[in-house]
Amino acid sequence: MYDINKIREDFPILSREVYGKPLVYLDNAATTQKPLCVLDAMRDEYINVNANVHRGVHYLSQQATDLHEAAREKVREFINASKIEEIVFTRGTTEAINLVASSFCESQMQPGDEIIVTEMEHHSNIVSWQLQAMKRGLVVKHLPITDDGRLVCGDDIATYINERTKLISVAHVSNVLGTVNPVEKIIQIAHAHNIPVLVDGAQSAPHFQVDVQAMDCDFFAFSGHKMYGPTGIGVLYGKESWLEKLPPYQGGGEMIDKVTWEKTTFERLPFKFEAGTPDYVATHGLAKAIDYISALGFEAIQQHEQELTRYCMEQLQTIDGMKIYGPMDASIKDAVVSFNVGDIHHLDMGTLLDRLGIAVRTGHHCAQPLMDRLGISGTVRASFALYNTKEEVDTLVAGIRRVAQMF
Repeated sequence: MYDINKIREDFPILSREVYGKPLVYLDNAATTQKPLCVLDAMRDEYINVNANVHRGVHYLSQQATDLHEAAREKVREFINASKIEEIVFTRGTTEAINLVASSFCESQMQPGDEIIVTEMEHHSNIVSWQLQAMKRGLVVKHLPITDDGRLVCGDDIATYINERTKLISVAHVSNVLGTVNPVEKIIQIAHAHNIPVLVDGAQSAPHFQVDVQAMDCDFFAFSGHKMYGPTGIGVLYGKESWLEKLPPYQGGGEMIDKVTWEKTTFERLPFKFEAGTPDYVATHGLAKAIDYISALGFEAIQQHEQELTRYCMEQLQTIDGMKIYGPMDASIKDAVVSFNVGDIHHLDMGTLLDRLGIAVRTGHHCAQPLMDRLGISGTVRASFALYNTKEEVDTLVAGIRRVAQMF
């Protein structure tokens, strides 16, 4: 049984007040709150097991290393990667995408070659490629979307591929529209043309089961802080064959095999891509977050969040002037509802909701090209997590009605 009251007890911040009102936290697509088991595990490691990993022969270093590498195995199992060598720790999804962009474009692309993204991407999956395009004379193309936030091409991207296409990078789930993209079909078509695919999983890994082998993606990136883990830690999955081909992203300690003035050779995977001291406490926290999610079960989590999404859209549509962006079918929409009400500016709506204790996100959500496509400057975004309730949706709806009456 999915006991929402018991779950909420694991997140002490949810019981606090804001401006004298109970906190209603609906900004989970930006970052999630952390359960006590994650916070306690990290505190315990700092108190009892704090030592740099991989480098020490002493007991604490070995113990910290064991926890760090156990976390890597936990991640491997979580996304069903075939080998632990395919799991690279990064600072988050953004760094993971930048790593692939830098290393792939340096070693696999020539001037005039093309990268394909979509019109609904987060800036991290646009700007990373634009930076490389400016340096190397590459071309960044984007797949257009329909008015309701789906890819125009559906799952058939073959017409957008040509002989200069070298990589496709696509969001698994839109952080604005909640659209769940048909990545499996996209990957199948791309691979038929010998094109690798990177999947931005920042908004999918927290909400439903990801199997990178079944998906057959070449790269998959996600962040710890969006899935009840600590900030500053993320994961890049890469097929071993691709990671072996790519040059290191950064240089420094940890990632070297041997350094001389004449030549440096690099460590084996995944350490080739992990320069410097990793955030070994955060990796342990991420492992505990995965344990927490796994104990609840993705089937139960997904069912709960889809019901919240469906209920939210139904209730919002009872408000005059309401405009919801993205698909209206909760079965292809993931825990995100972006909206505007009449002529009320999204910033005004968000600011006034905040005074009622309701935390939502406003603005362009790091997706300005998508806002341009929709013909707006921004939206209000409510995003759900495993601890949110229908009562909180009711509070949101009541708050919007109250704000709307002020305009």
